[in-house]
Amino acid sequence: MGVEFETARDVAGSVLKEVRKVYVGKQDIVKLATATLFSGGHLLIEGYPGTGKTLLAKTLAKVISGEFRRVQGHPDILPTDILGFYIYRLDGSKEFVRGPIFTNILMFDELNRAPTRTQAALLEAMQEYRATIDGVSHSLPRPFMVIATEVSPKIAVGAYQLMETLADRFFAKVPSYYNPPEEELEIVKKASTVLDPPVERVTNPQTVLEIVTSLEELVHLSEVVADYIVRLVTYLRNHRAVLYGPSHRASIHLALLSRAYALLDGRDYVIPDDVKSVAVPVVAHKIRVRDEYEVEGITPESLVEEALNKIPVPK
Repeated sequence: MGVEFETARDVAGSVLKEVRKVYVGKQDIVKLATATLFSGGHLLIEGYPGTGKTLLAKTLAKVISGEFRRVQGHPDILPTDILGFYIYRLDGSKEFVRGPIFTNILMFDELNRAPTRTQAALLEAMQEYRATIDGVSHSLPRPFMVIATEVSPKIAVGAYQLMETLADRFFAKVPSYYNPPEEELEIVKKASTVLDPPVERVTNPQTVLEIVTSLEELVHLSEVVADYIVRLVTYLRNHRAVLYGPSHRASIHLALLSRAYALLDGRDYVIPDDVKSVAVPVVAHKIRVRDEYEVEGITPESLVEEALNKIPVPK
């Protein structure tokens, strides 16, 4: 028996409300992170150091009574530092030492400081919720969510490029920059709560997982809205300024996150405004603009906005 819509709505709403108690400002990021959790996805955050990204991940884990682990990206980090490794003994026995990936919320700070070999260690985990070490597959705890941060390429020194296949697995990407002065004043007053966010545990990982696995049944996506999603993605895929466009995964992520947004808004059906709300964070990072258009100031974000303006919205 799956979870009832009213229960799912109340749980998701409670999680969002609790996180907002300690995370000052950036309400769009808080909602996106909460929706990503309940859609079974992963979130990539780009921005300056010290803008509350770790606090968001830690608070989200605490609110759902989940386990939180953190990894710091750097050029020397190895796949075994994330996945774990086996210890082999002289008597022929072996012991598996679990890496930090065996958690509910994994915070990977400065992901693009890790070499591509290490970035690749996340691919199987993010898509299939398992990790293979020395030929042996291990299931990850569920729910499992990666919240990764990326140093902006404009300010990064010595950073690697994020693998396209890895970027494609993130449901959404969102910028996180400095708060305005009035919000920073509140942040300073709450500085002592960063290590242990004062929030209630309003649910548990099992209930979150039940909502994630039942989301498509809980929130209806009509044929016309699904078609709207496909037309948006197809427009971008065929755009003259696009070197490579969003994959089919982008359409799936759009549908799932739109469902999660509807749930957070208390609806059991998706409307076009849900799709519009998540289109830029879901699709923009899955697009590569041709160099000749990039020098003219065209960005992935502006192309998504163009698609939203040009593709007719279903009535």
